[in-house]
Amino acid sequence: MKDRGDISRFSADRMSKMPLAVRIVVAVSLLSFAGSAQTPPAVVAADLVFRGGTVYTADAAQPSARVVGVRGGRIVYVGDEQGIQPFVGVSTRFIDLQGGMLLPGFHDSHVHIVQGGLGLVSCDLSMDATTDAVMRHVAACARENSQAAWVIGRGWQLGIFRNANPTRGQLDAVVSDRPAFFMAADGHSAWVNSRALAATGITASTPDPQGGRIERDQVTGEPTGTLRDLAVSIMLRVIPRPSAADMEAAIIRSIALANSFGITSVHEANAQEVMLAAYRAVDGRRGLNARVTAAAGVDLKLTDPKSVPGEIARLERLRTEYQGTRFRVTAAKIGADGALEAKTAALLEPYVGGDDRGSPLLPPEVLNSLIVGLDRAKFQVHVHAIGDRATRLSLDAFASARAGNGADGPLHQVAHLQLVDPADIPRFRALGIAANVQGLWAYRDAEIRELVEPIIGPERSSRIYPIGSLARAGVLLVGGSDWSVTSMNPIAAIQVAVTRRGPRAVAGPAWLPDEVVTLDTMLAAYTINGARVQFQEDQVGSIKVGKAADLVVLDRDLAAMPPPEFRNAQVRYTFLEGRQVYPPTTP
Repeated sequence: MKDRGDISRFSADRMSKMPLAVRIVVAVSLLSFAGSAQTPPAVVAADLVFRGGTVYTADAAQPSARVVGVRGGRIVYVGDEQGIQPFVGVSTRFIDLQGGMLLPGFHDSHVHIVQGGLGLVSCDLSMDATTDAVMRHVAACARENSQAAWVIGRGWQLGIFRNANPTRGQLDAVVSDRPAFFMAADGHSAWVNSRALAATGITASTPDPQGGRIERDQVTGEPTGTLRDLAVSIMLRVIPRPSAADMEAAIIRSIALANSFGITSVHEANAQEVMLAAYRAVDGRRGLNARVTAAAGVDLKLTDPKSVPGEIARLERLRTEYQGTRFRVTAAKIGADGALEAKTAALLEPYVGGDDRGSPLLPPEVLNSLIVGLDRAKFQVHVHAIGDRATRLSLDAFASARAGNGADGPLHQVAHLQLVDPADIPRFRALGIAANVQGLWAYRDAEIRELVEPIIGPERSSRIYPIGSLARAGVLLVGGSDWSVTSMNPIAAIQVAVTRRGPRAVAGPAWLPDEVVTLDTMLAAYTINGARVQFQEDQVGSIKVGKAADLVVLDRDLAAMPPPEFRNAQVRYTFLEGRQVYPPTTP
């Protein structure tokens, strides 16, 4: 760069020979250049600077840093203390990490936002640990909602009832004056009273629907009061439906809860059209404090492959019609089976003590046709698979899609994966299928001990939730909560996946220690991998210059803690595009 003397010599030697108009333009340019020679162009000041702790970037090119700067909702600096100085201005707000941890905002890649939000204001039985506690709670809910036409709730735990099968007689004892309906915590079973059965006309002569089961008295054949999977749909036809305003309020309520856990992106795992309309309405009012991708629910009553094109056309309409600023439909949700506890998961070999292997919710030929067609239509396919047969049928269908449509189709995912045949684990990577895991489930709780192990035997029980095996096979892992089945808290899920012990266990052996995974594996599952599976990795998922400032601040550094203590870490702040969404601020 020339100094002032250089510029003077340029003026003396050359400018006198130029036309007047050119001399004026050159003179102005040189004056500007002269000023910049002493003062380099100022970097625009950052709105936010995070410093004083550990920065987990989830960026392979720059895995860690000490300081991050944000302006206009975008990350403008990632580095050390010295480099941030040009980004500091009089209006810059400093966030002192106080030895804590800054991470990309968490992604929950399998969550039921609308249903969970509705459940937060219904009769929630999820914390009731005994049958007596449940009965007292139901009675109280009935009294408190004495004017309601139905008593409705959710969250009862299968393990507290004999054979996971509560009876209508038990419910009749506390609610006899009107219908009562309670969905189980797992989302695959419902408990109803005699009035509810009468309202739908379910009797001993009612056949089990395709993909569902009405539990019955072994002597009389009368319905006992528990419905499984698609049998629940019979009841849903008559239950009072929440209003549009109820659903919109549920979304806002649930997203606020998600923000409190550091979650900035969610994948609504099974959305019906009324839910999509509610999301669109909230987003239209600029009320979504998270990025939302949705999987539109596939009609599980399909029995004929000839009906598949019409179903795909319906889903394409939903994808086109329901889009917004922070909301879009990217996927289609298929339930391949039910749950092990209720013996509705589809297995390769029979349950212990019989010939029953469980039934897929869709005929295999329909499942195959759906996945091939959805892949061709560029939908991500999001499959619920608990049993090893359901997983294999899904992978077989994905193999057909890759073979017929090409290997460059969408990134598909299979969720839950409680039981996977070892031969199928390498197929996930070979086919480019993400494994959507619920880390919080990966310990030996009462349901596994009392309901699962007795019905699948010791060999299959030795390979439940093979998260470590999937990771070692190079499978893309993403993290989901399945809330409201269990907590939405990513930190709790990370802790259990890393320790294979209960979330409150401070010591003891890991359950199935070969399936333990590392902290880095689970952090990636909830950050950059979650962004990939939600098709947002160009915008979020890592702390990188140019990406949106979706960030979470923890009060301590997870990497510096013993894993059993992760549960003590608290979210201090959550930011979406540089705006603080937790704790909520006054507009």
